[in-house]
Amino acid sequence: MTMPEFDFEVDACGLMCPLPLLRLKKALQGLEDGKVIRVLATDPAAVLDFGVFIEQAGHGLLHSEEENGVLRFLIRKGGMT
Repeated sequence: MTMPEFDFEVDACGLMCPLPLLRLKKALQGLEDGKVIRVLATDPAAVLDFGVFIEQAGHGLLHSEEENGVLRFLIRKGGMT
């Protein structure tokens, strides 16, 4: 599967909780609703942290995958529409 397009990327590889989540939150503040952000992370806790945050904040998780220890998330700011 090819990764969908994204508007901004956050590389949080090598950072541990809570830094990947804080980087995501900061990046989302600067984006308009509907824009897509890709986050790269290596902290396994990011799966749970991002999942809870995305749901509570009303954003949409478009795609997530793991390859060679790197987690990749595609998140749409403001939901799926």
